[in-house]
Amino acid sequence: MIEVYAMRRANGDWFALERHGRLRVPLFHSRDDGMMARLRNFGMLLFEPVALDAKLLESISPGSEANVDFCIVKDPFASLKRSSCVERAQLALLMRNSNAPPNAPRNGNGLHRPALSKLLQSEWWN
Repeated sequence: MIEVYAMRRANGDWFALERHGRLRVPLFHSRDDGMMARLRNFGMLLFEPVALDAKLLESISPGSEANVDFCIVKDPFASLKRSSCVERAQLALLMRNSNAPPNAPRNGNGLHRPALSKLLQSEWWN
């Protein structure tokens, strides 16, 4: 399962940066990446990484709200401003497809080979 993490405070606020009058929500590949970025960025100290799902995505940007951008942070030690943007529709598709079983060959006893899903994940993130 592919998980994407955003930073959320205990009161429900989401961490976002302002850039050119728009909000930019950084997303992380893992909880550990979010924690490392939090240590480097003082403004994130009160936030915790939370696995993003469709319901949480809707709470961050209801409908197709155009003033919120999402960006994938590949290196938690780099500046958050250097992350690559991903469209909300692409992010929603990624999360929807992460819950679907992989299209993998069967091994004869009706079970999917578990290693295949890891291969598909690594292809997406690289």
